[in-house]
Amino acid sequence: MALDYVDKVTGPDADKAAIKADAHLIRAYSYWELANTYCLPYTDANKNEAGLPIKLSTSFEEPFVRQPLSKVYELIESDITEALKTTVPLQQGAQVRHWRASKAGVNGFAARYYLNRNNYAKAITHANAALAEYSTLVDYNSEMRYGRDGVLTIDAGTPQQQSVTIKFPYTHDNQSDFTDMLGWKEFLYFRMLNHESWWYIPSQNLLNLYDQTNDLRYRYHIVEGYSYDRGLAKPSYNYPGYIFFFKDRIPSGPTVAEMYLIKAEALARTNDVDGAMTAVNTLRAKRMLPGAWVNISAINKDDAIKKVAEERRREMPFVQRWYDLRRYNNNEDPNDDVNLSKTFYPYTNSAVLSTQPVQSYTLPKGSRRWAAPLPRTEIISSDGVIEQNTY
Repeated sequence: MALDYVDKVTGPDADKAAIKADAHLIRAYSYWELANTYCLPYTDANKNEAGLPIKLSTSFEEPFVRQPLSKVYELIESDITEALKTTVPLQQGAQVRHWRASKAGVNGFAARYYLNRNNYAKAITHANAALAEYSTLVDYNSEMRYGRDGVLTIDAGTPQQQSVTIKFPYTHDNQSDFTDMLGWKEFLYFRMLNHESWWYIPSQNLLNLYDQTNDLRYRYHIVEGYSYDRGLAKPSYNYPGYIFFFKDRIPSGPTVAEMYLIKAEALARTNDVDGAMTAVNTLRAKRMLPGAWVNISAINKDDAIKKVAEERRREMPFVQRWYDLRRYNNNEDPNDDVNLSKTFYPYTNSAVLSTQPVQSYTLPKGSRRWAAPLPRTEIISSDGVIEQNTY
């Protein structure tokens, strides 16, 4: 709607250009997330697979049949190109305006997009452009802290009854407004991942990646005993949760930290091992207690890629992991391929069969299940014009 009407109203050209950049970035970002959720990963083999309906106007007559995946990515890249024309700075006076499109914000998303497309040269170019404009990192040594504790009684009325204290980061304290979130100074473009169950459950594999003594991300974001807070108090079951903002929100928009990781990975994949380690260690210096463990090194290209990938998991769990797995399985490097396997109870459409033996569920490379099913409401409301994925 903004793009339809912006040239039909009066106002300064600079304001119109800023609105256009906002609209193009919002559309590119939204289509990219939808495509990486409901469509197969983009490859030459998949480019003619079902993509998304492409909506370019406010007309009700515009067809909303799913277009080929290649057309969706052409739209995303075109929107990025248009958004990159913005001249709006991220920082205006003392205010970092990361809730609107800016040069740093658009370059940040472009860096993410081109890493996803395995175009490492462009990923480096746009990550560097974003960092050249804004490169402020939160120093977890001096700027991260605990907030209000949670105090709960577990195993009430039994001989095992006890009071437990749950240590939360200060970012957990504020549920009612966006003050802490908007004040998070690493944002290039403000976006949040929300989880309605209020429990991001870290796998044991993820927990094992952290230096649990020296990594301050583990200290503040991995909240021990969080299972008690979610109701597993009688009988008690102790398991941590990942907490960032309150219980349900994690930064998902491009950040300064992500730019260093994009730069590090793209450099590693183009065999600049020293450059990759310099970039990743710049981030680690703000996340770790001071010591010899801060700076990591790599013996070769493959080792550098592995270590950067591990750092991405530590820094951005739950937010980028799904997208990363999709691209790892479809890039030029077979060493980072992942076949997912999870162990869980059998289930039906209406129940988890917890009295039956657990079984393994796998998601192998190349499976069509890397594209999630479209919501049934979309199929129904379109009278079947929008077709479901095939499996």
